[in-house]
Amino acid sequence: MINSLIHPKQGDKANSPWFDEFLVKLLENRDRTGLTEMIREIDALMLTVEPGCSAAYVSELALMTPYHYLVTLESESHWTHVLRIDMNSPDLLVREVRIPGRADIFRSLNEVYPIGAHKPNSRYMGEIFRVSNLHEVVEQQKAREIRFFNQDQIRKLELPGNMAIVKPSPYTHNIVAYWERPPEDIRVYALGNSVILDDVNRGYLQAKAIQEELGLDKLIRPIDHLATRVYSQNREVAILEYLTLSSYYYWGSYDIANQNSSTNVTKSIHYPEERISPAKVFTAANHPYFVNHLVGLPSPTESFVRNYGPRLHHVALEVADGEINGLANIDYVVQAIRARGKDFLLDVIGSREEGLKQIFSSASEHSSLIVEYVQRFGNFDGFFTKQNVAELTHAAGVEENLRLLQAESEAANPVSA
Repeated sequence: MINSLIHPKQGDKANSPWFDEFLVKLLENRDRTGLTEMIREIDALMLTVEPGCSAAYVSELALMTPYHYLVTLESESHWTHVLRIDMNSPDLLVREVRIPGRADIFRSLNEVYPIGAHKPNSRYMGEIFRVSNLHEVVEQQKAREIRFFNQDQIRKLELPGNMAIVKPSPYTHNIVAYWERPPEDIRVYALGNSVILDDVNRGYLQAKAIQEELGLDKLIRPIDHLATRVYSQNREVAILEYLTLSSYYYWGSYDIANQNSSTNVTKSIHYPEERISPAKVFTAANHPYFVNHLVGLPSPTESFVRNYGPRLHHVALEVADGEINGLANIDYVVQAIRARGKDFLLDVIGSREEGLKQIFSSASEHSSLIVEYVQRFGNFDGFFTKQNVAELTHAAGVEENLRLLQAESEAANPVSA
């Protein structure tokens, strides 16, 4: 039987006795009932963008990531663009809302937050897991009081009809979906008619030509981790909920004291290579916003959640280890992409001596997601250094404050906006 508790915990962040108790109970139960064995890798990631934005976003992703445009699935209210690296890494399903003003549960999760409401359709939705026995997984999860959309709701939301889909988490606002796909079968999504859209394909081909000309296609690797930000009081329950929904284990937590936050990592028990099933990271403030005036510390993580809502903050991509003309590969990648007009929040931070270098892009105007690049040197085992993550968190907080001011200005002056 699989043992999800076999890995030693990393980090210096103290968890509550309640967390430690239920971490053991939940994972032992998950292993014993066979859920851990049945839930396998992340097969796809789903996100939605505003009407008219998906062609530009696919082009952006074609330049900045290893993803290729495969096909568009056309339904009544959405275009869904399927982006793929290969069958060993998750697909990206980029959904464009075709009808401005269309209301659904995912839009409502944005509308109560000041910056989230500014782009009400732009949000990361969640992960699709491959399972070996869909009926058994769903029945076991329902017995754990996990709530699923029914088939009528899935149809109205225009989500894939060949999946069981968990309703949005009260802690992360993300969904998890399950589908039964034999590993030798190709991924096929029940989402409408298959078409190739000229504007999407044209932008994709132009961006890929630039990527290949610059040699970036040989340097940028698949997704390393996904980082979600949650409210301070929801840190422990968000982690344990995800471990209940997935076959991931708790890797550990680090306290980033000077940014009043912690970084908490979960990883697949089945696949040590993140390119197959990316790590899932949860970031939360150490204190809720209303005590900031007492502790005297910045609170960029809590501010992000209050402005956007709990949601995915960034997607991290690995950069191949090595150098080009005396530059670390990550420095070359960032210079090349900057020269093509994409902004970054700061200079590349870290060093070979520390074991890795990292950087955040500016948030995409199309999806609100940040792209992180990370290059590990040698045998470095981990996702960050504490100094790196403090600088990244601070830089993201500065940009988010500027976006809040812009959103407030546009809300106050709708005609000029």
